[in-house]
Amino acid sequence: MESAFLITAFATLFVVIDPPGLVPLFIALTRGMAPDRRRAMARRACAIAAFLLAVFAIAGESILGFVGISMPAFRIAGGILLFLTALDMLFERRTQRREGQQAEPDHDPSVFPLATPLIAGPGAIASMILLVGQAGPGWLGTVTVIGLMLAMMAVTWAFLLASPPIERLLGRTGTIVITRLLGMLLAALSVQFVIDGVRGTWLI
Repeated sequence: MESAFLITAFATLFVVIDPPGLVPLFIALTRGMAPDRRRAMARRACAIAAFLLAVFAIAGESILGFVGISMPAFRIAGGILLFLTALDMLFERRTQRREGQQAEPDHDPSVFPLATPLIAGPGAIASMILLVGQAGPGWLGTVTVIGLMLAMMAVTWAFLLASPPIERLLGRTGTIVITRLLGMLLAALSVQFVIDGVRGTWLI
């Protein structure tokens, strides 16, 4: 497996999941919880998100084949979806939507909205299927992408656990700046997905 693919795959998952952007949302959704319960929420959310993403990494292409969707077509559609996500990040619509998702005091936010759609959202699911397709045939590529995803879940879990000091350090302005930068990177990656999809159709 080429190191360039590993770096690109990890960067794609990082900008789509956006751990720094999850920090203020996690604090809002777990406000008033004891530290032990907050850690349990973070652990459960990341575990459920990892399970969902692994399922789509393993069976996503089979599901597409069952409904008659080719990988080039999904690459193009996934690239467009990720580009729309990038636009939301660049113009702060994604943050505004996320901040509107508040939990009730006794509600367990680990499954919804933390695990899905905040961590394992449509963009992350599409990215897993696209990355497995790019990794090539055989189980090695699938296992590699799942391993990168699990590493990304560990990074996300670390961000959630360290959310109070990170939020104080970055502030709202710092969080917005990071989100905008990640949005620019995601836009470029999404265009590359579309180009790869068009190449797969033999149109160019």
